[in-house]
Amino acid sequence: MNLHEMEAVILCGGQGTRLREETEFKPKPMVEIGGRPILWHIMQRYAKYGVRRFVLCLGYKGEMIRDYFLQYRYRNADVVVSLRWNDVQIIGQEPAEDWEVVLADTGQDTMTGGRLKRAMKHVKGERFFATYGDGVADVDVGALLKCHMDGKRLATVTAVHPSSRYGEINVDQGSVADFMEKPQVNDGWINGGYFVFEKQAFADVATDPGVVLENDVLPKIVQQKQLTAYHHDGFWQCMDTYRETLLLNALVSQGKAPWLS
Repeated sequence: MNLHEMEAVILCGGQGTRLREETEFKPKPMVEIGGRPILWHIMQRYAKYGVRRFVLCLGYKGEMIRDYFLQYRYRNADVVVSLRWNDVQIIGQEPAEDWEVVLADTGQDTMTGGRLKRAMKHVKGERFFATYGDGVADVDVGALLKCHMDGKRLATVTAVHPSSRYGEINVDQGSVADFMEKPQVNDGWINGGYFVFEKQAFADVATDPGVVLENDVLPKIVQQKQLTAYHHDGFWQCMDTYRETLLLNALVSQGKAPWLS
């Protein structure tokens, strides 16, 4: 299947309570990494592989995401403002990203499964990408889609090795032989987001705002033996804490952000 025909649905409605330093004033997907919202970084990863249509599931402080994209060209270019004629002229701007962005209000307190269900009316194709709006990875989106197509199931989830939240030490006869700050854990896999779903997977999902993707939708798909795992051994990092925000910003400032390569 042509990646240009695919859409990416991004969950942008959570309150991000563990990152109150930032999310008290803005939705979590709008927390900036390297001067751009993390949401932009996620979209840019998909766009690298040809995806250009995005459905954003808005909720908590969704008006800030709405305003960001409605004012996108003005935010990223030099402008001349005529106060007399109430006119704005954009000057010297490179062509903007060739993206089509659907700003979908999916409810203030709707859970992840309910948001995806409500977004289905905006999804044109029979299958789509989906992910959370608070994590970045150097996932090969093309390989992810191929894995899904080869599996011939209703859904595919990207499985990743999480980063340890603590520094790990290797002790040899009482002496520290190695110290690693927040290393990637080598055993065990977790849900890293970056899904592919057949639209059919949501046919029987209720529009109830309390439906949780991880507790109500995915377990049923597993019971039907309709969930494929795509194993990603590369970079993956969620942004749940202020410390993780600093880490991601440091990677961008040092030119070492794998998801932008």
